[in-house]
Amino acid sequence: MLRTLHIRNLAIIDALELEFGDGFSVLTGETGAGKSILIDALGLIIGERAESTLVRAGAERAEVAAEFDLGDAAGARAWLAARELGDGDTCLIRRSLSADGRTRAFVNGTPLNAGELRGLGEHLVEIFGQGESQQLLRADAQRAALDDFGVAPQALEAVAAGAAEFQRIEAEIARLQAAQSRDPAQLDYLRFQLQELDALSLQDGELDQLDGEQRRLANAGRLIEEGGAAQVALYGGDGSAYDQLGSVLGLLRGLLPLHAGFGDAENLVATAQMQLRDAADAVRGELDHLELDPERLTTVERRLGAIHDLARKHRVRAEELMQRHAELRSELGGLEHAAEQLSVLAAARTAAVAAYRNSAAALTQSRQTQSDQLAAAVTARVRALGMPNARFVVAVEPAGSSTPNAHGEDLVRFDFSANPGQPPRALAKVASGGELSRVSLALQVSLHGAGLKAGDAAATMIFDEVDAGIGGAVAEIVGQQLRALGDRRQVLCVTHLAQVAAQGRHHFSIAKEVVAAETYTRVSPLDAGRRVTELARMLGGQHLSAATQALAKDLLQRAKTG
Repeated sequence: MLRTLHIRNLAIIDALELEFGDGFSVLTGETGAGKSILIDALGLIIGERAESTLVRAGAERAEVAAEFDLGDAAGARAWLAARELGDGDTCLIRRSLSADGRTRAFVNGTPLNAGELRGLGEHLVEIFGQGESQQLLRADAQRAALDDFGVAPQALEAVAAGAAEFQRIEAEIARLQAAQSRDPAQLDYLRFQLQELDALSLQDGELDQLDGEQRRLANAGRLIEEGGAAQVALYGGDGSAYDQLGSVLGLLRGLLPLHAGFGDAENLVATAQMQLRDAADAVRGELDHLELDPERLTTVERRLGAIHDLARKHRVRAEELMQRHAELRSELGGLEHAAEQLSVLAAARTAAVAAYRNSAAALTQSRQTQSDQLAAAVTARVRALGMPNARFVVAVEPAGSSTPNAHGEDLVRFDFSANPGQPPRALAKVASGGELSRVSLALQVSLHGAGLKAGDAAATMIFDEVDAGIGGAVAEIVGQQLRALGDRRQVLCVTHLAQVAAQGRHHFSIAKEVVAAETYTRVSPLDAGRRVTELARMLGGQHLSAATQALAKDLLQRAKTG
């Protein structure tokens, strides 16, 4: 969960440091005070797109830093460990934004790009704004919500794997069909290339052997001459190293009767003399096998030339020529037997489609089972949000696609009715803005409240004015649901409703002030007394009355006992 947030030079925030606790926290303030800037800051932390206009006027760069406690974020810990970015229970993220639009991000001191940061951010924070309510109208978002609710991951993975296998086979079929349509002249050229390589008949390890032999034959004269000189210097000639050591050995042996301490030196010199003799024998042995053979050198160089010429022709290195030979043989064999391979692939495609259909049918059954449970959960919560006659239905219908799809064969649609006597229809067609906000909130609480996504969901959830269009007693219920959700997640909510704000375990006030013609945003945690004042302001405006303060106290008391 989010523990601390540091902001410098972001929009109208010059410097800000906040500490967050667990449970349900609310952020309140006048319109334009800077509440959305905090959401923007957290968006930067989780890798969202950065706009240079966020940099405070006159500053070179803005910077946001956050510390997360990973005790309840197994997904984030695994993500970091897999990339060797940390294996502890703390994660530090820092992101800077320059006035020219450039950004830099660091996770535990290691630089990451924005895409990588988004991958980590998905495990840390989920942000739900009014835009998310609109996204709920999309078919893919509705399908994803149902799958998140409780569809077995194994069923989803089996369908995705089946679709991928089908697509792999289709791609291979397309490749072979395209190859069949090639110009016959191209096939003839391919056969010619293969015949050249067959005729060369390059053997495994032959290139290295030829290179070594060529070096030896090309330098045979030098090897014989300088090798002989080395042999003579070691042993064969006057004043050789062997003879010089013999003289030294004689001197040491003459000294031994006078001083036994020369014994070690005498042994070492004797050993060295023996090693010199062995070295001279080894040189002579090599010289016995060396001879000038111009004919063999010509043969070897011709063979090497043929190998390198063919390698250049095929645009590969000489040591890659055997691999190229194998590739051409495989390619020609595939083309010449394309009809047979296509027959095999057609059978494999039929089998892949059948396997996919079985997996898709199992997924459909799982979705139909979960659809009833999700519909019941959301309906109950929507009714509690002031629409006692609302009905939420999750329809799972055939998508009508003949091609295997990674998401299965279902069209998932959310239907809704707010009034009695009206049959549920597609959510996109019947829900007003306020109704859509309530459905979205009810859905998110249903998805997360029962812990169904505990293994994957981010530990911190941020709701940005999702209570828009709601008021009165319904707003209090919204607050209660968010507070209940805070028992299982860290929940932050930006709200204009006192009924929602009163339910927060922690309360932050966001205010704007002007100093020396400069505008600044200030964020303050509120104690009990200041909470009453802030709630009274939200209820009655700037002119506080005894009645609004009494109502504020009543809201807080009800939240404690509710």
